[in-house]
Amino acid sequence: MPNVSDRSDSEFLESLGYEQKFERSMSLWSNLALGFLYLSPLVSVVAMLAQGLATAGPPSIFWIFIVGGGQLLVALVFGEIVAQYPIAGGLYQWARRLWNGQYAWLLSWIYLACVIVAIATTAMFGASFVANLFVGTREMPVVPTTAGMTATIAAVMLFVGVLLNLTGTKTLARIAGAGLAAELVGVIGVGIYLLIFERKHSFSVFFDAMGTAHDGNYTTAFVGAALVGILMVYGFEACGEVAEEVPNPGKQVPRAMILTVVVGCSSALLSFAGYVLAAPNLAEIVAGNVVDPVPDILNATIGFWGTKAFLFIALTSFLACVMGQQASASRLIYSFARDNMFPGAAIFGKLTKVRHTPLWAIIGVNVLSGLLLLFVYFFPGALFRIAGMQMLAGYIAFQMVVFAALRARFMGWKPAGSFSLGRWGWVVNIAALGYGIFACVVLATPSSDLSLSLLDRWIAVVGVSIVILTGWLYLVIAKPHLRSNAPEGDAVSFANAMRAHSARSASNLENREKVLRSSAANQHRHLATKS
Repeated sequence: MPNVSDRSDSEFLESLGYEQKFERSMSLWSNLALGFLYLSPLVSVVAMLAQGLATAGPPSIFWIFIVGGGQLLVALVFGEIVAQYPIAGGLYQWARRLWNGQYAWLLSWIYLACVIVAIATTAMFGASFVANLFVGTREMPVVPTTAGMTATIAAVMLFVGVLLNLTGTKTLARIAGAGLAAELVGVIGVGIYLLIFERKHSFSVFFDAMGTAHDGNYTTAFVGAALVGILMVYGFEACGEVAEEVPNPGKQVPRAMILTVVVGCSSALLSFAGYVLAAPNLAEIVAGNVVDPVPDILNATIGFWGTKAFLFIALTSFLACVMGQQASASRLIYSFARDNMFPGAAIFGKLTKVRHTPLWAIIGVNVLSGLLLLFVYFFPGALFRIAGMQMLAGYIAFQMVVFAALRARFMGWKPAGSFSLGRWGWVVNIAALGYGIFACVVLATPSSDLSLSLLDRWIAVVGVSIVILTGWLYLVIAKPHLRSNAPEGDAVSFANAMRAHSARSASNLENREKVLRSSAANQHRHLATKS
């Protein structure tokens, strides 16, 4: 039998226009774990340490502070929205209710491209760690990976993630919890150990550019290392993608998103600092002569078997991160299709009867990610440039939500969910939009490496432009918003209705308490008279 909380969540979802079909079996810990694994400081630091140090030296660590602060503002805005609209599909549903279906379609198309690319890039970044776990020996602890090896390992990770996702929400929650534990050990545990027992440099090294300034101008180099933070601090929105699988989501999901940013950034700082300060060959890494420095650092500090244990933890984290991204993308497509807004809506808008999972949405997402693996196999040098395109698409989608929220405030929207910033809402919303525009400009800025072709230098802008153009053309030609009867643009009216309902409930409770007090007083007088 469902408890009172289940019934209340189901009734609120019904008031939003949807029937409860998912299992609400994801706790706050599991929801935090999903967002944390999507953000994955272990994966991010491992993937970006070499590029960050080679681009701007140890001071590149400060991008974690900058981006973490900006993304926390975005998470606070998202928290207000999801508290009022705790619906599967996250960004799509938020944009639809804050503005309209057309705006939500284009935003979601852009964001979906980001997540599909993220699934592939995360798996490919993890390939070298899987290879070193199973192939590396004492004589050759660090094994160079070929394009074929990377593509094969990444494809296996995608396949395993699909199988686990198809087993349902409970499995997703358990894997997310196990992955979070592995992340905390691999990031915090290893970071603390390196800082305490293996430190070879002073903390002043974080203010040393170590020769990365170009012609005496360090600003260009530092801005070029922005991906260290930007690629790292995202994924907290995944907590909202599964809102229909979380009990009391209006309170739990905003908490999970905020904790994801705070804990994730703190862990990443500790991990990044540990690797830098423990690196025996830091100058070589900054010079760009070490492609994959983390296994080298670990072998030099915690030894062969300690490195193997870390690589096993890293494998768990990479796999859980891929699985979380697959879940996020599949819920977005399901929510899209449920509103008859997505191509093949009749197929992608269904859940399996036993496990309540969006089977075809999961498969469709991973087919596209698999095709991207093939592309990188033939063009292995494109991996980091594709990651830049991925993040620009994600940031544009984020800021479209933030902008829609600001527009709704001008239209009279006052968030009425369980989480609200109150009078600070305007300030945080404007600051979040300002930060997001700054990040988009940084991501769109072409590479300063003039040896690259014009297309390579502008690859992020070109890739995102193609995504936006195809989405806009489909919107204009197919007009999916005309096929949908789902609610849209009701942020102001629904918030007012929520406040009116709360006022009536409070009034009814107050009247009930008055009746009880009056009854108790009458009973007391009756007993006094009788005595």
